[in-house]
Amino acid sequence: MDLDALLLHYFGTDDPNTLSDFALKIGLERLSVDFGTENEPSRRFALWTLLEVFDQAPPPAMAFEKDEALRRAAEDYLTAAFRMERDEDPS
Repeated sequence: MDLDALLLHYFGTDDPNTLSDFALKIGLERLSVDFGTENEPSRRFALWTLLEVFDQAPPPAMAFEKDEALRRAAEDYLTAAFRMERDEDPS
């Protein structure tokens, strides 16, 4: 899935920094609904990842309780993101 296409689809822009609070709220609601109803595993993971970017994703154990492989992938993603964030911290 293309990140710019997802941002454009849910938020009407490919630059989240330009979103009003209202547009962000509406986009996140639409994204959350689609995540909750999506059945295709790779698309579901992509939607979860985008929710995580906005700090709105459910924990992997909840999000992927019926799919161990996706749960592990989500946990690995969070671990990698944490490491990147920690490595960028100048303190």
